[in-house]
Amino acid sequence: MPSDTPAAPPPPTPPAPRAHPGTAVEVFRVFLRLGLTSFGGPVAHLGYFRDAFVVRRRWFSEKAYADLVALCQFLPGPASSQVGMAIGLQRAGFLGLLAAWCAFTLPSAILLTAFAFGVTALGDVAGTGWLQGLKAAAVAVVAQAVLGMARTLAPDVARATIAVGAMIAALLIPSSLGQVIVIAASAVAGLLWLVAPEARTSIDETDAFAVRVPRGVAIAALAAFFALLAALPLAYAATHDGGIRLVDIFYRAGALVFGGGHVVLPLLQAGTVPTGLVSHTDFLAGYGAAQAVPGPLFTFSAFLGAVTTSGPSGLVGAAIALIAIFLPAFLLVVGALPFWDTLRGAPRVRRALMGVGAGVVGILAAALYTPVFTSGVAGAGHPALALAVAAAAFLALQFWKAPPWAVVIAAGVIGFLIL
Repeated sequence: MPSDTPAAPPPPTPPAPRAHPGTAVEVFRVFLRLGLTSFGGPVAHLGYFRDAFVVRRRWFSEKAYADLVALCQFLPGPASSQVGMAIGLQRAGFLGLLAAWCAFTLPSAILLTAFAFGVTALGDVAGTGWLQGLKAAAVAVVAQAVLGMARTLAPDVARATIAVGAMIAALLIPSSLGQVIVIAASAVAGLLWLVAPEARTSIDETDAFAVRVPRGVAIAALAAFFALLAALPLAYAATHDGGIRLVDIFYRAGALVFGGGHVVLPLLQAGTVPTGLVSHTDFLAGYGAAQAVPGPLFTFSAFLGAVTTSGPSGLVGAAIALIAIFLPAFLLVVGALPFWDTLRGAPRVRRALMGVGAGVVGILAAALYTPVFTSGVAGAGHPALALAVAAAAFLALQFWKAPPWAVVIAAGVIGFLIL
């Protein structure tokens, strides 16, 4: 006999898995706060990123973050901005990448463009107390990052030895090329000396910095990087167009410098001052202003593009220069990350990455001394007071668990009052 009991409804269809764990709006909100408060240069930025995404939000693990930092140290371009782009790409796809770049970059770019339009009443800001306070806060941020990463990435004798060796080498070879050599040597030391954990059938999701970029898109991005590097000088030689000239100068600067930060200045100076595109006085004034704003130093390009004496200038010149100098970083992040994620799962690569992680700790430790400590404390007008501000900031960050943006603002105010 047929049953009077109605048939159970079929189970609901589970929702399709999300392509990315977050949204572009979420990425933009977090990076905007960083873009407004991240003083201290690329090394300090990496410390801010670690606190925001590894410690506080746990978007990925310390090991995944160290892998990402190692990759971006290998790539030419602004290392901290590339790390930010990659985080946005992993979290929310290409819209997340653009959101991370815009939020982290535009605050300082807007300020420097405004300065280019005549905000010269500020004068020389290099020795002002509030700026010295911000530099002292950067000492605390980097010190906390070195301590936290050392506990995870250099916890044993072998990796601690690699980290100290990397620190010594980075201090003896203080250049972007030296950093690449140190990272490569750390990878070789890890491959030959360290013992990797037992192979697993799959990499723990929290240890993987996985991105979803089709291989064809990645290869096209790498091809575009090299094509533009070769084609732009030829295009300018054929047309003598001022806009193409501006793109060429700033694209080459972004494509040929390793590590970012102050190392880009010689390339920018060589491309703009001797050619008469920017006066020496304007270049120095803009450089001074760039020290007083948060975010990546590469936004100095917006100032230079705005004050050019020929070709596009003003808002158009600022936009062209800003986009051109960051375009290589965008292409390299999109092109390199998919292959990096595949390679990192191989046993030999894991051993090399263990060495690279220890090497990154050593490089950050070297950078903690110079330029961070030498500029933020030793180079201050009142070194003892600057050290006191740095120590108080470290206490607030490490033990009171104060948010970095609040510590930075407080250090700036204290510096204005006493330095």
